[in-house]
Amino acid sequence: MMILAKPYWLLLILFVVLGCSVKDTKTSQSKQSQQKPNVIFILADDLGYGDIGAYGQQKIKTPNIDKLALEGIKFNQHYAGSPVCGPSRASLLTGMHTGHSKVRGNPRWTNSGKPVELGESDITVGDVFKSAGYNTAIIGKWAMADAKETNIEAMPSSKGFDYFFGFKTHKEAHHYYWHRLFKNNEPYILTENDFAQKKGKYTHDLFTDQALNFVDKNKDDPFFLYLAFTIPHLELTVPEDSKKPYQILDWPKRKMNTKGHYKNDEEGHTAYAGMVSRMDRDIGVLMDKLKSLGIDDNTLVIFTSDNGHEYDRLKQPFFNSNGPFRGMKRDLYEGGIRMPFIARWPNKIQQNTETNHVSAFWDFMATACDITKVDECPSSDGISYLPTLLSQDKQVKHDFLYWEFNERKGPIQAVVQDNWKLIKNSKGLELYDLSQDKAESNNLIHAQPALAVKLLTKLEGARTPHPEFTLQQLTP
Repeated sequence: MMILAKPYWLLLILFVVLGCSVKDTKTSQSKQSQQKPNVIFILADDLGYGDIGAYGQQKIKTPNIDKLALEGIKFNQHYAGSPVCGPSRASLLTGMHTGHSKVRGNPRWTNSGKPVELGESDITVGDVFKSAGYNTAIIGKWAMADAKETNIEAMPSSKGFDYFFGFKTHKEAHHYYWHRLFKNNEPYILTENDFAQKKGKYTHDLFTDQALNFVDKNKDDPFFLYLAFTIPHLELTVPEDSKKPYQILDWPKRKMNTKGHYKNDEEGHTAYAGMVSRMDRDIGVLMDKLKSLGIDDNTLVIFTSDNGHEYDRLKQPFFNSNGPFRGMKRDLYEGGIRMPFIARWPNKIQQNTETNHVSAFWDFMATACDITKVDECPSSDGISYLPTLLSQDKQVKHDFLYWEFNERKGPIQAVVQDNWKLIKNSKGLELYDLSQDKAESNNLIHAQPALAVKLLTKLEGARTPHPEFTLQQLTP
């Protein structure tokens, strides 16, 4: 038997160690390349198209959201599911537009006056991610279970989400110092909170903490986080530290009603700006968390809003929250449904890009299926926008988009096809060329009768009957 001198033994040991190290590194890299991407979907509440810097805002500072746009892609024509939150969120979750969705209006705006909730047969994007092996969570505003008694079938735990922390109903989500949240299926009581006196814990801050904890806990496995912030929905209130940067500016004052249902702060402009900036700050904290955990490159982050703004409803808007568009919350004009939409995914999405691809909330279901590569995707009205995110040429386009809305001025219906938009309301028909008339100020219904008939045919064939939503004017 040949005996090696000590230096040769050392070389052999070194060779084996280095070989194992290279093998382990390759295995680690292989696992990382095969790992499914994390997805964080951040949804603001009543944030207008023009409320962030990346979409033209001049007064409110949103550096972290703007950075998402610089490091990702900005959609110029992305639409909410509805001009109010309930049906808009249902569209996002189920992939159905309001002509097919189970939830087509907010809780009290039904024929019976009773809320329509998601049921056992309703499949959500949570189910899709769960079936693909993801850990899933909804943190913030659920608003899909508004019955007085807890209907487990309508709760996130029955809709594909492993974890829920936040508001179960719409009304509770109107108050930032509300005393009752839900943790999974059980009430989570904040004993020190008093919404009338604005005392206790600011619920938005709790949602941020919960999101950071969820990401930290699931850093080693693929996760889907639906982070549904309640900012900047009324009521308008925010801790003083978020208002201070704006209080030193020479802004005009807007006195708010502090005694009604919404316990607003006395001055509106600094409160609204402070709320948006606080959300922006916390999105920055979340992005820093991803980087510190080493999972930033493998995480797709999406930011958008559920419908148009409500606060800037003034004869002379202060923030110009709807940007170049007409309308706001509860309108089917562009200001009510066209949303800021930003997606960031390092090394996948080309930085500082934008797209005019026409997309909508109900596309997220198909996109989730595309990302997770599930064997069977639930039927939906959506088309995956993953090719647009990845700058691929195979992006399929919608024939048309459809909305219906029954509240207050309703019923209103609308379709968008390419650059054309048709609105049907109690006054008749309106036709706009969005490529030339973003503000929808020039009704071309008489100038383009043939096109109007074509779009009206699509509008009238876009819906299925629903016993609670029958396109008749409702009063709450």
